[in-house]
Amino acid sequence: MKVIGINGSSRKDGNTAIIIRTIFEELNKRGIETEFIQLADVDIEPCRACFACKGKGNCVFRKDGFAEVFSKIVGADGIILGSPVYSADVSSRMKALLDRGGVVAAVNPGILKHKLGVAVAAVRRAGGMTAVDTMNHFFLNKEMIVAGSTYWNMVYGREIGDVLKDNEGIANMRNLGQNMASILFKLN
Repeated sequence: MKVIGINGSSRKDGNTAIIIRTIFEELNKRGIETEFIQLADVDIEPCRACFACKGKGNCVFRKDGFAEVFSKIVGADGIILGSPVYSADVSSRMKALLDRGGVVAAVNPGILKHKLGVAVAAVRRAGGMTAVDTMNHFFLNKEMIVAGSTYWNMVYGREIGDVLKDNEGIANMRNLGQNMASILFKLN
């Protein structure tokens, strides 16, 4: 089994990366393979809404990194989407991925069906629920299964590493990783 974790932050190895890696620790303890993608390293242009991807399983435009990332999503059993909250929602990098991925999956029905999805947000103060909701809508509209935890899937912190001081949030991420592993084993 394999889980892809996608960090939608423009800041590499920041708080969003920390919380995704916290979930990875729990998955790795149970022998689940993980791969980490940082969108700070990947250019993804906005969707053109041309629908040329219909029946092709991926976007026809290949000059950016979207097609490679989406292929990894399709090949994974589980997907973790993580975003910081900059302005009351997901980052622009995450939004570009969700918009293009949403169109590709919509015109190629079933391509993500029954995969497991987890959405997490690194939050300074507010907007975390909106960000998690945005990512969960992507999962739910593609017939994916969404895992939850004991509380909202967000961890508070501003400066890099501050999320580690949010003990409740980090415990929630560990529990989320355990729940994700349990569900993956049941699905497979």
